[in-house]
Amino acid sequence: MNRLHHWCCRSRGWKQRLEREILPWSLEGVNVGDDVLELGPGPGLTTDWLRRRCPHLTCLELDSGLAQSLGQRLGNENVNVQLGDATAMPFPDETFSAVLSFTMLHHVPSSGLQDRLFAEACRVLRPGGIFVGSDSRWSLRMWLYHLADTLVPIDPKQLPDRLRAAGFEEVNVEALGGRFRFRARRPVAVP
Repeated sequence: MNRLHHWCCRSRGWKQRLEREILPWSLEGVNVGDDVLELGPGPGLTTDWLRRRCPHLTCLELDSGLAQSLGQRLGNENVNVQLGDATAMPFPDETFSAVLSFTMLHHVPSSGLQDRLFAEACRVLRPGGIFVGSDSRWSLRMWLYHLADTLVPIDPKQLPDRLRAAGFEEVNVEALGGRFRFRARRPVAVP
């Protein structure tokens, strides 16, 4: 992340917006279960909110400095922070009750890698598990925040087909203003 974006993702204003608007809206009516995976927590503002609502939370962070800092800060909590790539997750199949992703998908450097992330999310979910998240839609402001930074926005209109191609069902994508939320379920295995 560039400096401006890095600062913004740690700011009090962003934390308040996450806690009052984005996270409640994204998770409205969703039961995440007992063993949750958060992808790309960054500095952990979303993690701070989620850890009070999840019995066990695993965070997968690509940036070693952010992973180390978050792991040290939450080391005695119900949170396990791991360094790793969400396009090649270091977890066994069918591990988690839910996989969560908040405002990080646009940092994945290509649509092909985003699709790999979706497939990995499906793989590590238990049958019937849910993939939930939100992200920003393209805007001039978003582009300015990402100058000299990775920015690959997702078109919410194309996301349902991409999630189905990754193996999900019960896909729902809803746009609201400058953001969108999504929900998709891993199919329950047929006996």
